[in-house]
Amino acid sequence: MEAICKSAGVTETERMLAEFCERSFLKLWTYPNPFKDDGKELCDVLAVFGDQVFVFFDREKAFTDSPEDDPLIAWDRWKRRTIDRQVVTARGAERYLRTGRGIFLDPKQAQPFPLEINLSTAIVHKVVVAHGAKDACKRSSEQNVYGSLAITYSDPEIKSEPWPFHVVMDRQDPVHVFDSHNMPIVLGELDTITDFSRYLVEKTRAIGRFDTLSYCGEEDLLGHYLLNFDAKTNQHVIGSSDGSFNGVMIGEGEWRDFVQSELYKNTKREDEVSYFWDELIQRTCQNALDGRLGGNSDLLRGKSAIIEMVKEPRFVRRALSSKIRENVVNFPDGSGFMRHVSLMPSFFPEVAYVFLQIRAPEEFRNQPDYREKRMTLLEIACGSARNKFSHLQRIIGIGMDAPKFAGDTNSEDFILMPCEQWSEQQRAHYEEQNQLWRFFDTPQAQRYEQTVTQFVPPNESWQGKKVGRNDTCPCGSGKKYKKCHGKG
Repeated sequence: MEAICKSAGVTETERMLAEFCERSFLKLWTYPNPFKDDGKELCDVLAVFGDQVFVFFDREKAFTDSPEDDPLIAWDRWKRRTIDRQVVTARGAERYLRTGRGIFLDPKQAQPFPLEINLSTAIVHKVVVAHGAKDACKRSSEQNVYGSLAITYSDPEIKSEPWPFHVVMDRQDPVHVFDSHNMPIVLGELDTITDFSRYLVEKTRAIGRFDTLSYCGEEDLLGHYLLNFDAKTNQHVIGSSDGSFNGVMIGEGEWRDFVQSELYKNTKREDEVSYFWDELIQRTCQNALDGRLGGNSDLLRGKSAIIEMVKEPRFVRRALSSKIRENVVNFPDGSGFMRHVSLMPSFFPEVAYVFLQIRAPEEFRNQPDYREKRMTLLEIACGSARNKFSHLQRIIGIGMDAPKFAGDTNSEDFILMPCEQWSEQQRAHYEEQNQLWRFFDTPQAQRYEQTVTQFVPPNESWQGKKVGRNDTCPCGSGKKYKKCHGKG
């Protein structure tokens, strides 16, 4: 794979947007300032992952007003230049994408856009980020908590009274409008492909379903979404699915109240470990961008272990990272060749991860084909997992030298094993290969059960440990957790 050169953004706000997108969508799927085949810029950031296409437009224009200005005139002037024109451009960008014409990373068209867009299945999310009105918006009313723009989606024939810092959007062809305050919140909270795309898909569904969707700031809509979980569909929703009303209005302060709750604060603390998962992915993505990625994986076209890892939402990354960390810490002491393997479930029931650690003598690790042998062992572990758990359709293998003993240098191997079709020949092959190693078939094998939730109440954790209220408190007091550190 050749190195990929891409822009970092032109203006300061574009660079900030690109940085947030690279955190959420990761480096390999985020491209600032792509160009059309006429040499003109398509958008400020284009991110593509599978069928999800995100087209971002960033516009900064200082809101200038004075006591002599009519507030509505000043607002209309700023909105036309900063939002309305970008909305028109965003819709034009989607039309261009749907034609299938070329996209390039440079105006001279020397480097084609490296990702494929399936026009028959692509879901295009158009996002305009408008900067410059935050302070003026906050000054305009004491009720403005953050200075975010209010947004209403409705039919264009429904005329509403114009109001400063209130944007009325056509619900028939929705464009998402963020601002200086809530863009970092939305992309910071929904910082995985799955979490962000599910939010925009549900928001688009609500816009189409309700005659009116109105909210005082994008962050307030996000707070409503995160707190509104539908157990029947097992997902967050906007509004209600009972059909008893035809409009939704989200008031000021929903986000503020949410982030001040102990539920939110504790969840953020628990999520810290999950960024180990992101680091694993980002290192591999950077190697791909630099042209230094080995193996036969196809990161850009969807056939890779990394692709599957990117799909995991934040709360599942937390569980996976915690289990990996636990396995690393608990790797057994000893001498000679040692290995430890574990099978971890994915958010997707037909997918699982095999995590393999190896401790090999130095003379063995110094052999020129050591990495190849380590990869072969990882493959045997993955095949043995499929033999043991026949419901699995994809297995992702992650292999490395045991970090507990690896010192300052280490490397990772990744395998994607598609196994929707699993022949008798494959079963027999991995059964034979596993006779020596006995992966998932030793008396020392242990099963564990874990319930993972997106939000972690404070009484379910204590210094990073999951604790039930009737369990013995980990502090060593001998008391039940609910009567010790679980009080309240």
